[in-house]
Amino acid sequence: MLKTTLSIEGMACGMCEAHINDTIRKVYPSAKKVASSRKKGESTFLLDVEADETKLKAAIDETGYKYKSMQSEPYKKKGLFK
Repeated sequence: MLKTTLSIEGMACGMCEAHINDTIRKVYPSAKKVASSRKKGESTFLLDVEADETKLKAAIDETGYKYKSMQSEPYKKKGLFK
């Protein structure tokens, strides 16, 4: 599983965050733990496969927000007992 972090410019409120989350879910219906933060200017989600940066950029730019960058890293689930 991979954790993908997108840097996005233009989110100003909770509805903006929800709009970005919905856009990510449209591109990747299998995405898990989709979350956005207007304060940090980023969105994160989990996928079983590598995310396609061109698809995400096109979808986000289409909504009026500005896609800046993407990072992916392996995700390790944190258990109750470390």
